[in-house]
Amino acid sequence: MPSSTANWHWKNKNVTSWAKEWFERELTAIVIEGTEGNVTISSVRIEDGDVELGQRKSKLITIYDIQMKVDWRGATSDGTDVAGKLSIPEVSHEITLDKLSDYVYNWTLDTASSPEVNALFAFVKTRLPPALEAKFAEFPVALIDTHGKDLTVSGAPSLSGTPPPSTEAISATAASASTTVPKPAPVKQSQTNINTSSVVKEATFMAASDDLFGLFTDESRIPSWTRAPAQSAAQADTEYSLFGGGVKGKYVSLTPGKEIVQTWALQSPTWPSEHFATLTTTFEQSSDSTKVTFTLDGVPKGMEDEITRNLEGY
Repeated sequence: MPSSTANWHWKNKNVTSWAKEWFERELTAIVIEGTEGNVTISSVRIEDGDVELGQRKSKLITIYDIQMKVDWRGATSDGTDVAGKLSIPEVSHEITLDKLSDYVYNWTLDTASSPEVNALFAFVKTRLPPALEAKFAEFPVALIDTHGKDLTVSGAPSLSGTPPPSTEAISATAASASTTVPKPAPVKQSQTNINTSSVVKEATFMAASDDLFGLFTDESRIPSWTRAPAQSAAQADTEYSLFGGGVKGKYVSLTPGKEIVQTWALQSPTWPSEHFATLTTTFEQSSDSTKVTFTLDGVPKGMEDEITRNLEGY
């Protein structure tokens, strides 16, 4: 099966055992200190839930929803040993990446109360959650870095006998933001002085046109393929931002499942200042696939090859 087709079929890998080891290793390395004393995590237990990495439509998706219990220990400023427990009912993709809700922390103090012990307990409840959430944010990245290569397929042979990763063109809006453009171009020019041309690329995906339309415009779904923050209201005459601001523009018109028209500018010294191209993305659905055509009008002369390579790379 060609790599461009294979990467669009659903594949899953259960990595719950690896996740348990990762959380045990990473969370027990946390140390917080203050005038109230110091605290460390002594053990971590994943008592319910699963962790999987999936690939669908040429993108990797982290799938996890676990319940976690943590034992913590510390010492007050006067040297009193303190211990307690923490239960976190949900650590999931939806909380960590989609920000659909906040983490819930259920605390237990195992040491007899005293002013010093209570001060340390309050300190733990204030300082430990941010440290934990920093680690939770690292987890999906580590998951993909460690196991992503096991799910992607390309045409080049790999050492394991399974072809190494390669992806098909998924979105022209992403194309030139993630590759350094080697050719110099004017930084300060008015649009009237810029000679431009057009770049057109086509790709066929084993997915419904409505699903692809949502993938390109839904603010909560865009980071699944850009791996960076995005802003997108998906309404005409509203601004959007991809790759943490690497690509910006404004939506001109949107016809769900049919067409997206948007202005498009690369935030780079090699892209002329205040110059916007126009990206038109059309979707033509057949019985079992959708042809997507990306037409980028207004590409500065001299950048066509680079933009084309970027489109082909995605």
